[in-house]
Amino acid sequence: MDGDTGGVSAFSIGGIGFSLPDSTYTAAGLRFAELNLLAGVFAGLLGLAFGSFLNVCIWRLPRHESVAAGRSRCPHCGAAIRSLDNVPLLSFLLLRGRCRDCGARISWRYPAIELATAALWVLCWLAFGISVQGIGMAVFCFLALGLAAMDAETMLLPNAFTLPGLVLGIIYSGVICHASWPARLRCAGQSVIWAIAAAGLILAIRGLYGLIRRREGMGLGDAKLLAMIAAWLGPANTALTFFLAVVAGAIYGLLWLSVRKGRGAAALRLPLGSFLCAAAIFAAFQGQAVVGWYLSLFR
Repeated sequence: MDGDTGGVSAFSIGGIGFSLPDSTYTAAGLRFAELNLLAGVFAGLLGLAFGSFLNVCIWRLPRHESVAAGRSRCPHCGAAIRSLDNVPLLSFLLLRGRCRDCGARISWRYPAIELATAALWVLCWLAFGISVQGIGMAVFCFLALGLAAMDAETMLLPNAFTLPGLVLGIIYSGVICHASWPARLRCAGQSVIWAIAAAGLILAIRGLYGLIRRREGMGLGDAKLLAMIAAWLGPANTALTFFLAVVAGAIYGLLWLSVRKGRGAAALRLPLGSFLCAAAIFAAFQGQAVVGWYLSLFR
């Protein structure tokens, strides 16, 4: 806004001056605010719907079941879930968290995943707007949240999420590179290199641990997951993700051992993938700021 005289709002676009009556400017501003609010509500509702689908993926993929075939069923009695009982979040509240047929409790994971997906998609809209980056980060959050839940529940990171996620990350890195097509291909190629380096890091740690402890440590799924994260987020945010995940995992392990008073240390299995995914989601939104702050300490 360059000026305001006599009930007329003056502004410029690209050095060209324009003047509009205040009433017109105010109406346009209100309309924009309304559309912006509607976009946020739409992002949240869409997140709830995709969160419901993500719950299907979390349950079926580790069990090698198709996410497209057959209706969802109660895991306790096997009864098919009615359409009215499958409305995201609302059905859980109306059923009071119990199956309509057998009365068994429905896991809190279902509404939690739906709410988390909705919240993350609204955050993507707030942080990146309606853009290629915003849509890409929404897809990344969908994949990371699903993998975090699957690893926490089953200690598995299905290829059905990590491998397509890796390919999508490479494509995304090329698309958001604001340059000519040769430059975009170069960005996609760099994404491949960072993905290979990230997977190599996990494989090197896995091999070293095996030589020292004579047993398997990190799984191959963790290598594919970190490669996927590197393809989406790049080297700096991936390094931050790995650091935060290791620290969080170490804290979790220490707390677990303190509760158990040191007993059963050999039985402790950490879902590293869950920590990696949580750290990656944080890095997607705040990684650039954190890395910038850290580098500023050395200037």
